[in-house]
Amino acid sequence: MLELIAVSSGYCRAQVLRDLSLTVNAGEILCLLGRNGAGKTTTMKTIMGLLPLWSGKIRLDGTTLSDLPPHEVPKQGIGYIPQGRRLFSELTVAQNLEIGLMVRGEGRETREWVLDLFPRLRERMGQRAQTLSGGEQQMLATARALCLRPKVLLLDEPTEGLQPSMIEAIRQVITRMKAEGTAILLVEQRVDAVLSIADRVAFIENGRNGEVLPAETLRADHSLVEKYVGI
Repeated sequence: MLELIAVSSGYCRAQVLRDLSLTVNAGEILCLLGRNGAGKTTTMKTIMGLLPLWSGKIRLDGTTLSDLPPHEVPKQGIGYIPQGRRLFSELTVAQNLEIGLMVRGEGRETREWVLDLFPRLRERMGQRAQTLSGGEQQMLATARALCLRPKVLLLDEPTEGLQPSMIEAIRQVITRMKAEGTAILLVEQRVDAVLSIADRVAFIENGRNGEVLPAETLRADHSLVEKYVGI
């Protein structure tokens, strides 16, 4: 289980997160929803150690991640797919995957498992990442994170700018990872798409906790979504 306990964080002197607490269980999809600037991406970066923790703790299965240097956090089994993908654009598909495999010492078996999830990438192994379509780049970013065999998967706007067929491919992989016991924290602007796969929704407002509700409650009544997200 991933736990954020009264986490505060920000950029230089600008505080963004204010005593934020969340839990994500194994085999669960928790969607983090809020307006632009509410602190969703900041939450992801703080979990990964890319922003300093001002106060609070972040734990994974009893290990205090917030005590570790940033390069050690993925080794604990956290795969991160940032907004904008952040691939090594000059490297090939195969080389990007190899970097993911190196993090936790995974090998050929894991690479084949990932390529079975994204068969299109198997056809592009020698192609540079920057020459892929937007959807293929998102597939590669997701595949690279899965090369860690993660316990937790963090996805920040994974369907941004993608056509419907690519969105469905990503959704299928997310639901498969949930079925295999991965804890998934998902940030996504496509509210209806999120509600169809999420187990719970945690609202965030001005870096603070809002309500945490079962997704089925919000599927039946959108009024709280409109309150926190403004749509």
